[in-house]
Amino acid sequence: MAGKFENKVALITAGGSGIGAATARRFAAEGASIVIADISGTRAEQVATEIAKQGGQVKWIKMDASDPEGVQAAIRLALDNWGRLDVTFNNAGHSVAALLEDITLETWNRILAVTLTSVFLGMKYSLPIMRKQGSGAIVNTASISGLVGDYGMSAYNAAKAGVVNLTRAAALENAKHKIRVNCVCPGPINTRVTQLLGGNDPAGLREKFNQNPLGRIGEPEEIANAVVFLASEEASLITGAAIVADGGLTAHTGAPHFV
Repeated sequence: MAGKFENKVALITAGGSGIGAATARRFAAEGASIVIADISGTRAEQVATEIAKQGGQVKWIKMDASDPEGVQAAIRLALDNWGRLDVTFNNAGHSVAALLEDITLETWNRILAVTLTSVFLGMKYSLPIMRKQGSGAIVNTASISGLVGDYGMSAYNAAKAGVVNLTRAAALENAKHKIRVNCVCPGPINTRVTQLLGGNDPAGLREKFNQNPLGRIGEPEEIANAVVFLASEEASLITGAAIVADGGLTAHTGAPHFV
């Protein structure tokens, strides 16, 4: 049985681990030819090798998603091998936990570059190709941190909020070209980033993250499912949306239970 993305080509940034790797595997399982781009060539190659062993059509590239030349090189890799680009998943992000007054300008600029500018670049260079094809789908990784605030994460909050509204603006500009643009807003997910944020108390942080209505942290594969849906024809009427996948965390006002 052919998959949802048979004869389609997908580019995944930050595809060497976590949500990116899980999404690369899902696209490959659905028949897509994929380019895995990651700042770690080692991780990108490992995921690509795994997919290739299962019969997937895959290429990988070491690149920085905030670097215009790196983004263009990843797109060229897709075009040189398969002649088209149907899906771009802009997934790169970076964060540092610190109070606003303690964030250096260098750190602020780096967080915005990797988390927000990378999305701008991924869309900027993908859209002309998709317009020529007359179709395409872009999915960006935003976050519930782009919808509400976090204590000690102001730069990340600002960058992810930018991703949400940049997604909406791009969707409006490109709807007439039959290109849909959406973003997914994960809550806490079981990835190496979440583990690193845990510092000396990863178990304690995980316990806090588990205090959502569903009572557990999310898994990368669950976000991958949302991304693949948004990129597929099953989501043909959806554009400019910010799909929340957080176990119900942001559904709650924070008030105590009244019953």
